[in-house]
Amino acid sequence: MTEHPISYERPETGADPADPRGALLRSPAHSSTPSSPPPPPHPGVNALPAQARTGETPSGPGTTAPGTVTPPGPGGGPAASGKGVKGGPDGGEGPEHSQPSAAEPDTHRPRPAPESIPAQPGTEQHRLPAGQAGQPGQERRTGQGLAPGRPTPMRRDGDRLRFVGAATRRIARGIDLDEIVMGLCRATVPTFSDAILVYLRDPLPVGDERPVGPLVLRLRRTDRIPEERDTESGYAGVLQQEPPEASGLDTIGTELCEVRTGSALAEVLRGVRPVFTDTPAARAALPELLGDGSEFVVPGGQRAILAPLRGRRRVIGAALFLRRPERIPFEADDLLVAAQLATHSALGIDKAVLYGREAYIADELQRTMLPETLPRPTGVRLASRYLPAAETARVGGDWYDAIPLPGSRVALVVGDVMGHSMTSAAIMGQLRTTAQTLAGLDLPPQEVLHHLDEQAQRLGTDRMATCLYAVYDPVSHRITIANAGHPPPVLLHLGGRAEVLRVPPGAPIGVGGVDFEAVELDAPAGATLLLYTDGLVESRLRDVWTGIEQLREKLAATAQLTGPDHPPPLEALCDEVLDMLGPGDRDDDIALLAARFDGIAPSDVAYWFLEPEDAAPGQARRLVRRALSRWGLEELSDSVELLVSEVVTNAVRYASRPVTLRLLRTDVLRCEVGDDVPQLPRLRQARATDEGGRGLYLVNKLARRWGATRLSTGKVVWFEVNRT
Repeated sequence: MTEHPISYERPETGADPADPRGALLRSPAHSSTPSSPPPPPHPGVNALPAQARTGETPSGPGTTAPGTVTPPGPGGGPAASGKGVKGGPDGGEGPEHSQPSAAEPDTHRPRPAPESIPAQPGTEQHRLPAGQAGQPGQERRTGQGLAPGRPTPMRRDGDRLRFVGAATRRIARGIDLDEIVMGLCRATVPTFSDAILVYLRDPLPVGDERPVGPLVLRLRRTDRIPEERDTESGYAGVLQQEPPEASGLDTIGTELCEVRTGSALAEVLRGVRPVFTDTPAARAALPELLGDGSEFVVPGGQRAILAPLRGRRRVIGAALFLRRPERIPFEADDLLVAAQLATHSALGIDKAVLYGREAYIADELQRTMLPETLPRPTGVRLASRYLPAAETARVGGDWYDAIPLPGSRVALVVGDVMGHSMTSAAIMGQLRTTAQTLAGLDLPPQEVLHHLDEQAQRLGTDRMATCLYAVYDPVSHRITIANAGHPPPVLLHLGGRAEVLRVPPGAPIGVGGVDFEAVELDAPAGATLLLYTDGLVESRLRDVWTGIEQLREKLAATAQLTGPDHPPPLEALCDEVLDMLGPGDRDDDIALLAARFDGIAPSDVAYWFLEPEDAAPGQARRLVRRALSRWGLEELSDSVELLVSEVVTNAVRYASRPVTLRLLRTDVLRCEVGDDVPQLPRLRQARATDEGGRGLYLVNKLARRWGATRLSTGKVVWFEVNRT
């Protein structure tokens, strides 16, 4: 193998700085008396024979004239004939390698590969050939034995620079915590070390947070060269095998380590700089970090580096780099490499923790502004879906809602604020809260949109949103819809026909000065209403009306699978609708709300008007008794008559117009009493001397649940009783 005349190695101990051949040592064999025995080498240094530079003719026995071709020996190297080759039969010495001729191209100079870990010593250009200057496979500088195929430490400053550059790029590619820690492990094993242990603070501080508890390190990840490899790679165990019970890497460190104030480990971490574990401070810190018995499994000498991981403001962990006992130890320059790796990893971990906190806050903000669970109103079943525009930014301005209303009605709302940022999510939350408040006042849909438009103008001049507000009445099987610039809903009929409803388009919320219009449509039993945002039907690849037509066709095709008499299940229908999205169709957030109209049959409804007079409570009891008898619910007569009598008595005491009484038979028995007085009744504890005030107390004790809702024309007091 040709040794190039220009060397990038650092001078060894005992080398002459003025030597024109750079870092290579002068060999005592090249003295004026060849037959004199060579002096012993410097302790710990393996002397290398002299080497001629380009253009020089090496002197001494065995010198080959330029241009002379030396026949190869049996091993592929120069022929061992006479005294010209070291290791010949007569033990003569000569140059370690023959130089190429001037016309011979140099084809052996290694060329570093960009964006990757550089080729490390341990390949053939860094080993001595068999039969030359030592035993086969020895390391060129130390003469130590090497396992076949095992990477050896970086011996040149250029190698270290290239390695650090490639490793830091790999670490910087990570976004979350696990990716960064894995990048550190994969970049260092086996190129820089045979094994690595990474400890991180538990819990990790975020930003300027000041930890209040003790410093606790948790073993986050370990990596090593496998204990056994096939014969092609030749990799063996990472750590020394004595004692056998502690030979594996998984038995080295404890999972948790509390760093005590003033301990040796605390001092090493406070020092920030990486240290060799053969130093007194690090040797005392290892048992605290790894647990008892660590001195038996960590290689001795400078074969382990303990590197603190310091973030922007504090130490957040530590990394332990290990090399096998048979591998050459770390050098002083390797401390600089470990420091670079630790610094980049710590800053990346800080970045990942901050990013994770921001993503968590955004995700929680979005989640809390959307309904956690949908209500279960009478006569309608609901299902919903929400998809953010991207997994990395789970915030947006799309929302949906279902709000129970008096009279067993339900309000269905879907809206879309411009943009998908934290600001859009905040505006969406304010508009959704406003819509819930307005729905509680039982305002018509067009009035709700009008007040939402005023609220958006108060939030800012550029606060624009689209919204669709619909109210479904299961008793009349009708739905009232008002639109503010939103895509029209699609109604899937029981027979499988999908219809795009014709609703007035309206102007978006926030424009101001726009009159909204409502339309009332039939909502037959078994039909499904689909409300959605434009992210479902509009993208860069298709316009909104093309997407609406594709949605209509998708719904019709899905309904055909279940037959004309059975509507498709709601959850499966929502999944099928989302499957129509292609790879380029996720440009915006998607909110989807599906409502299956079951309705309430006329035979399950009883409705009466009562004049506000003293005889009204008795009349109400008789009407309720006959209705329960007709429905086969005579066992509920006593309790329901008592509750109806109390509620009607409170209504007729203050009402000036006829009082309404309605019974609904669904999975529960619901009773509703309406009057023209807006004041809501309140539950209170009556005193022993009071003649009244116990009606609502009885309702609260006997009914399954009860409530009161204010209307534009008065109020409704209702209660529910279980049928069984």
